[in-house]
Amino acid sequence: MGGDHRHASSSSSSPEIVLPLALVPVDFEEADVAPIISSYNDHVRPLLDAIDRLRLLQVMKEGIQLPTIVVVGDQSSGKSSVLESLAGIHLPRGHGICTRVPLIMRLQNQDTAEPELFLEYSEKTVTVEEDHITDAISHATDEIAGSGKGISNTPLTLVVKKNGVPDLTMVDLPGITRVPVHGQPENIYEQVAEMIMEYIKPEESIILNVLSATVDFSTCESIRMSQQVDRSGQRTLAVVTKADKSPEGLREKVSSNDVNIGLGYVCVRNRVGDESFEEARREEENLFETHPLLSKMDKSIVGIPVLAEKLVQVQANIISGCLPKIVMNINEKLSANVMELEKMPKILSSHAEAMTTFMQIIGSAKESLRKILLRGEFDEYPDDKQMHGSARLVEMLNNYSNELHKSVENEQTDDFLIEEIKVLEEAKGIELPNFLSHSAFLSILQRKVDRISSMPTDCVEQTWDYIESVVIAILKRHSEDYPQLKLATTRAAKSLISKMKEQSMNRVLEIVQMEKLTDYTCNPDYMSEWGKLLSQQQKLMEDVRNCYYSSITIEGWGTIKIEHLRGKSETILQQAFDLKTRMKAYWKVVLRRLLDTMALLLKFNVHNLVTKEMDREIFMELLGADGGKSIERILEESPGIAGKRERLKSSIGLLRESKEVVAQMMDKVASYGD
Repeated sequence: MGGDHRHASSSSSSPEIVLPLALVPVDFEEADVAPIISSYNDHVRPLLDAIDRLRLLQVMKEGIQLPTIVVVGDQSSGKSSVLESLAGIHLPRGHGICTRVPLIMRLQNQDTAEPELFLEYSEKTVTVEEDHITDAISHATDEIAGSGKGISNTPLTLVVKKNGVPDLTMVDLPGITRVPVHGQPENIYEQVAEMIMEYIKPEESIILNVLSATVDFSTCESIRMSQQVDRSGQRTLAVVTKADKSPEGLREKVSSNDVNIGLGYVCVRNRVGDESFEEARREEENLFETHPLLSKMDKSIVGIPVLAEKLVQVQANIISGCLPKIVMNINEKLSANVMELEKMPKILSSHAEAMTTFMQIIGSAKESLRKILLRGEFDEYPDDKQMHGSARLVEMLNNYSNELHKSVENEQTDDFLIEEIKVLEEAKGIELPNFLSHSAFLSILQRKVDRISSMPTDCVEQTWDYIESVVIAILKRHSEDYPQLKLATTRAAKSLISKMKEQSMNRVLEIVQMEKLTDYTCNPDYMSEWGKLLSQQQKLMEDVRNCYYSSITIEGWGTIKIEHLRGKSETILQQAFDLKTRMKAYWKVVLRRLLDTMALLLKFNVHNLVTKEMDREIFMELLGADGGKSIERILEESPGIAGKRERLKSSIGLLRESKEVVAQMMDKVASYGD
């Protein structure tokens, strides 16, 4: 690491900051305890302090991952012994899971001979004497996770400021156990596994995997879990404990690296019995110097001091590598939250503000409805075709037109002219025989109108149901932040649309009745169409008289059967055909009129709804009863919106403080280069 410099910048526009990561020896000539590692120099200490401060602020709850050394291992793997040797203090031990909460260990070397230890949990800091640290950790764990044997994901922070310890921050997690002991939950394995995966999954995490030399590494649960998130092993460092208990083949096990440990192995000896940390260190050194098998191992992979050195180096590298991303993520998250908070509706403090906000909401909703239902614009809902109002209304009118014209296509051709003949016979009067009966024409017209009378009303029903869905969606969107206003406007809109729908239905029913009442048009197409159809009468008469044909083709009807017409009076056949051609020509006028009238009526009603009736109805609903005095109550924001506002404010405060922490750290680092 010496001489290696990492560069980190908060953004592309930020000045380049050089992070010196050199390790320098600390003068321990006057120290009572020999150090196990050289410490960070003053240039690098701010990096770790900043990360620890961000962790204390719980910036990870904002989705911002911090570089972390995560200590994992199977139960009884010697995990506690390793951490004790690094920290130079005693940790809780016993049967079953001793670590029941994530224990964040912040080790910091200091020159003073007197150590400082304290615990941080439940928003308090407790200073602890070194001799009582085990009891203090157990007490704090019970307070967090309960006095039983269950676990909790709420962290406990242990700060150790002591002469000779390495500058490290690690998270110790509960040991992995398959079989619950008495008092533990049945799913203890699943709980521990879930906690471990949460901590080791982020790419910023370094996995310190504690393995016992007495077992096959490939069978360890901790190895299986780390391989799930770090298959290449580039984030995993293994420490092999109990080297003195199983020295045979240990060298080959770590050399072969069958379990893919990318950051390498360090083999250590566990402290035994009442050995002091100094005695344990001497015994470890002697073991790897004199043991016939262990002495052959490379000295760069044995001993607690080597482990500490590697951890410090790995920690420095991961912090320097992650810092630019952390700065960027904090800035991006802060900007996003500030923008989201600014978009939220402001808190209304007066009647005037409430009225102004109310008018703005209604005005915005009206403009959206104008765009969607009147102007055919859909920029507010580009991907939601159901909200492309004009296009959907045109589709409904086209479907209505198709249904009307299908009624013409479905006319029977097997009994051609039979209906007309029957009607003419029933309409005979004491009058000249060569006049076409008007009552016969009206009778057939009324029957045809009756057959399609449900189509206009169905179209009204469908279009108004659609209009209601659009209006309600628009009003809900614009009043989303005010639940009382949303309810009131929705209620008013439904009431208004129900009335306008009823009016439209009545109007359409009147139109249908008018079509049944009389036959009239000034459309010249009627006469020309009738003349063209009637011109085929002579041919029809000849074909009926000619017994060679059972069916013929006539323009306007296609192929028709004529056998059933033979034997009928030629006069009645001529009148029946005349009547049918008049009806054929006039029916086109009727259908066109029904369609055009429907389109005009729909456009007229939608225009009135959007430009006149809607805001009037809403004003009456909200302001009519008390003159608008209750508008402030109606515009109270929902508990959900209020909660979101508070969460955003809290998040912004946390992120701003985090940004300041990083800025101060960078200022310190930069000042060393001046």
